[in-house]
Amino acid sequence: NGPTFVQTGEASWYGPTFHGKTTANGERYNMLRLTAAHQQLPFNTLVRVTNLANGKSATVRINDRGPFLKGRILDLSYGAARALGANGPGVIRVRIEVVGKALPVAATAARPKKPPATSAPAAP
Repeated sequence: NGPTFVQTGEASWYGPTFHGKTTANGERYNMLRLTAAHQQLPFNTLVRVTNLANGKSATVRINDRGPFLKGRILDLSYGAARALGANGPGVIRVRIEVVGKALPVAATAARPKKPPATSAPAAP
């Protein structure tokens, strides 16, 4: 059996501005973790994200809602974007496939440490 959900489109990333703030599922956003925001997939869904330009892929956990820019299907954490080679271009074309479900992270998780300095993503 193949994946039950596959989607192709543009993804961007978000980082320092949101680091430590509460995500839509109640946990604290940590820009270094492999997480992402999707408009419809249930929280804690695991998706394999493949950068169609370079073939790199990573498994990320959905923990937030978004993206809110027209045409985008996923907002990646900085850590996920870095794993996919997307932190430079800012916006990449991806394929996402549901691969499983993760256990939730406690909403009361400690506030993440100050994020490292990064360059901002490309303007939309």
